[in-house]
Amino acid sequence: MPNHHHRRAALVALAAALLAALCAVPASSAPASAAPATPAADPGPAGDAFYTPPSPLPSGSPGDVIRARPAKAGPPAARSLANAWQVMYLSTGALGKPVAVTGIVLVPKKADPAKAPIVGFGPGTSGPAFRCAPSRFIDQGAFYEQAALNEMLGKGYAVAVTDYEGYHENPATTYVVDSMGYSVIDAVRAAQRLPESGLAKDARVAFRGYSQGGAAAMWAGQKQPEYAPELKLAGVVGGGVPSDLAAVGLPLEGRDPFGFLLYSMVGMDHAYPELDLASYLNDAGRAMVDGLEGGACTLELLLDYKGKTIPDYFTTSPFATEAWLDRVAENQLGGEPVKVPVFQYHSVSDEIVAYGQAKQLRDDYCKLGVPVTWKTWDGVSHITLVYRGNDDAMAFLADRFAGKPAASNC
Repeated sequence: MPNHHHRRAALVALAAALLAALCAVPASSAPASAAPATPAADPGPAGDAFYTPPSPLPSGSPGDVIRARPAKAGPPAARSLANAWQVMYLSTGALGKPVAVTGIVLVPKKADPAKAPIVGFGPGTSGPAFRCAPSRFIDQGAFYEQAALNEMLGKGYAVAVTDYEGYHENPATTYVVDSMGYSVIDAVRAAQRLPESGLAKDARVAFRGYSQGGAAAMWAGQKQPEYAPELKLAGVVGGGVPSDLAAVGLPLEGRDPFGFLLYSMVGMDHAYPELDLASYLNDAGRAMVDGLEGGACTLELLLDYKGKTIPDYFTTSPFATEAWLDRVAENQLGGEPVKVPVFQYHSVSDEIVAYGQAKQLRDDYCKLGVPVTWKTWDGVSHITLVYRGNDDAMAFLADRFAGKPAASNC
């Protein structure tokens, strides 16, 4: 990659900084236009047991629906816009093995589903606890990106929202690893294959997300040509993208958003069990992991770990080891091109996801020939841009679905 040395330097800087810190501290059938008529999807077990993957997993292809049940599309305003189903589908994990992933499929009521475009939506950080699963929050009317969903549904777009991997009782969620891209892609496939949805196999598709979801959308864009060439991909939208885990993690040490760095370490450990996070934890660290997975969602990540440092929870830093550094390096975006137009946006003032590494991703994509539309805001916080960027994201999607050429500003 053109910035390999730059990124390795960032990784080494992260390791050195953390070592220094340690040293300083002691039901209807599908219409004819969709897939051939098949029986309605298996609703699976009732209640929370719906989220527990069957063991062994059924055979099948990525995107095949394992089970599905009717759900709410959000609060009352959203329920008037769409029909919804919680789904479990086959996908691919970080180690390339089959996994079961959950999510929710939203189909607009006022559009012909056979003609509706589909947006594969990667949610922003929801949190490591089971109660935080985006599909649960949507069903409960408590999803913080509901406004974006409502706008897309109002435009007649179907939306396939992934929970990402690991949301079930005794959760084992991954976080900001490249397999998020598979989860997004296979959510779209599951939406197309869900008998009740009526969505078409040749529907126009886009990937969209912000923050964690922005990285998921970009990974989906990079992986789609080889992994899902059958999808009619028209564009990718990613805001507040954490593309380089070293460059994002380094500034969080001792800062208010430190909980996100902790979650990234827990999530990496679930994706790559050989990393053995438990071997680095002190007593406070073991309690921290239990607390994260027992009930922490985004709000707790923001509030409960302010100003904490690696030595508060670890006997030695995982990031000081080659195994962790190698996995971090593997999960850096920008090594492969996205083959469709990309809209990437970020706040120069972002206090959670560093601006510089996002600008580097934009530069990497431009060098790879990706048609990137890049937009920045100043004086806007990371969370504020969740909402502030929606109008531009919607305009980009509308143009891509309408077949208009994209204007790159590389």
